[in-house]
Amino acid sequence: MQQPELAGRIALVTGAGQGIGEAVARTLADRGARVAAIDRNAEGITLLEKEYGAARIVAHTADVTDSAAIDAVVDTVEAAIGPIGILVNVAGVLRPSRVADLTDQDWNDTFAVNTTGVFHTCRAVTRLMSERRSGCVVTVGSNAAGVPRTSMAAYAASKAAATMFTKCLGLELARSGVRCNVVSPGSTDTAMQRQLWTDPQAPLRVIDGDPASYRVGIPLGRIAEPSDIAEAVAFLVSDRARHITMHDLYVDGGATLRA
Repeated sequence: MQQPELAGRIALVTGAGQGIGEAVARTLADRGARVAAIDRNAEGITLLEKEYGAARIVAHTADVTDSAAIDAVVDTVEAAIGPIGILVNVAGVLRPSRVADLTDQDWNDTFAVNTTGVFHTCRAVTRLMSERRSGCVVTVGSNAAGVPRTSMAAYAASKAAATMFTKCLGLELARSGVRCNVVSPGSTDTAMQRQLWTDPQAPLRVIDGDPASYRVGIPLGRIAEPSDIAEAVAFLVSDRARHITMHDLYVDGGATLRA
């Protein structure tokens, strides 16, 4: 009987309590990895641990903005479970606002989670990966990092920073055999997406586009499910992608019309 693709691998996934992060944790666990699921809200990851059992998913409550807390989780996982071979950065926040109305707190909070949080986890984990000369990192960014969006300047800028950080890290670590890639979703059916919907027709406007906000629609005619993003992550952390690094994979149904 063939072993699951990620059997024997240990993965650390941030933002695993809901949405894309939860889907990533589930997908990696279903493919044989043992997952350390991190979220600052204990509820979702605790339910995941109960559903899968601690032999497959272990919950760790921590905030990615707290570097000491992240270092402690990494130390705990390495000591109790084994060497982390996969890191997936999913934790993120969105505070939609036009720039003129954007508060200092919202700007700082957005970068603290979406950008600095990625730095904290990557620094803690890839130090160990590079010593072992093995491992892979995937940062879940956003297609907003490459296409301007109204009322999303802080979010887009933070995701653009996290994307370039991940690529630079990939260049630094390439000779050690550690791969670093980005998955950039478009509109995905998550709580973060739904906070932008103000009426029942909002999903249709996402698909059809909104000329008033200079936004094209989704050529494939559907909003992504979290599992669509998780599948892209699972590919990039697998040996099937062993010669791919510093790549930014857009999973947005063609919404950004990228060449």
